[in-house]
Amino acid sequence: MTVTLPPDYRPNQDEPFMNEQQREYFRQKLVNWRDELLKDFNNTRDQLGSGDRPGADFADMASSETEQSFELRNRDRERKLVAKIEEALSRIENGTYGYCMETGNPIGLARLEARPIASLSIEAQERHEEMESRGFRG
Repeated sequence: MTVTLPPDYRPNQDEPFMNEQQREYFRQKLVNWRDELLKDFNNTRDQLGSGDRPGADFADMASSETEQSFELRNRDRERKLVAKIEEALSRIENGTYGYCMETGNPIGLARLEARPIASLSIEAQERHEEMESRGFRG
């Protein structure tokens, strides 16, 4: 079943949490974000593929390699982000999106709006960060 959102729709606290409209809102937000990242990735790949400039001096080549290395690191981070977006889209499909994977409690609309790939509530995320800062990996 397809849900059509009003153009000015924003999830709010007055409606049931993760109702069809909210799920569709976040699905669209995630798909648009993923598509933008993939477009950037493809643009970078095309630019890097047309790289070597004949007659460039060593300083130009070194600068170009530094820029390419920076771009590749950024794209690697974005590739990992795309994987997290795909995981969030899967959670929308299976009905677990918006709920903390640790506690099962709602994550909260404000957090999801700010970080639509969030899979933990703020409290659970803070616990994980505290454990990591103490050297525990989980």
